[in-house]
Amino acid sequence: MSRTEEHADDRPVSAGSLAHRVPDLGALELLLAVARLGSLGRAARELGITQPAASSRVRSMERQLGVALVDRSPRGSRLTDAGALVTDWARRIVEAAEAFDAGAQALRDRRDSRLRVAASMTIAEYLLPGWLLALRAQRPDTAVSLLAGNSAAVAERLVSGEADVGFVEGLTVPAGLDSAVIAHDRLIVVTAPTHPWARRRSPLAARELAATPLILREKGSGTRQVLDSALGGLARPLIELSSTTAVKAAAVSGAGPAVLSELAVGEEMATRRLVRVPVDGIALARDLRAVWPTGHRPTGPARDLLSLTRS
Repeated sequence: MSRTEEHADDRPVSAGSLAHRVPDLGALELLLAVARLGSLGRAARELGITQPAASSRVRSMERQLGVALVDRSPRGSRLTDAGALVTDWARRIVEAAEAFDAGAQALRDRRDSRLRVAASMTIAEYLLPGWLLALRAQRPDTAVSLLAGNSAAVAERLVSGEADVGFVEGLTVPAGLDSAVIAHDRLIVVTAPTHPWARRRSPLAARELAATPLILREKGSGTRQVLDSALGGLARPLIELSSTTAVKAAAVSGAGPAVLSELAVGEEMATRRLVRVPVDGIALARDLRAVWPTGHRPTGPARDLLSLTRS
């Protein structure tokens, strides 16, 4: 019985998906190499596989298609008539795959050329600059834009597609977003040294803090959300401002007490422009989170930025 007749009874299964009926790209590339080089051994070396592995791959392809593709002899390897026809088809498939790969790379290059980050104010002002400098060292060709706002604004930008990744400070994850905790923070009560609270000998009671008009961030900010939840409500704000820097400047000026992130007031406390006021009965710890649209975990530069937040 000839080798061609032997394979005539190896009928491929016609049912099932196309992936089960069509050889994979590796097998097709091997067949093209055999046709070009006239030797299974040379084809195997070119593709970086062993000759037994190449022989096994050809036999598997022949079983899958149900026809003999290669006649092997001491003088080399020769395509059968069916093998020559399959090789012609294979060349078109491999060329299409190369075009597909080039297109996918172009999409990755376009994705990697820019990164749009949305962040709530404390993170934008005190953490992101360092992360973005580190990202620039890794990806100097990526153009980064930063949109700073409160946590609610960050969520809106992500859901609308205006940002690729975001960072928020609130108690909960906004609807429509997935998240990962990247750091922890604590809010503290601070005043100028001239304020009566700066001279207190006993901690401030939570109810007194709740009843006192404070310099506050606007509604929708993570800081305001954490404070309101911890105290069960707040007095009418003394001043309502839209950035951490503005709240801090007002407190330094002596306008009144404020509640700010420890990240934001280290320098002012070290130079005694602000004084910390201890408070009894409340915990003002909070998680800082990276957020992204549900089901769309960050890739490319956004993924690299997330890895830097945890280093």
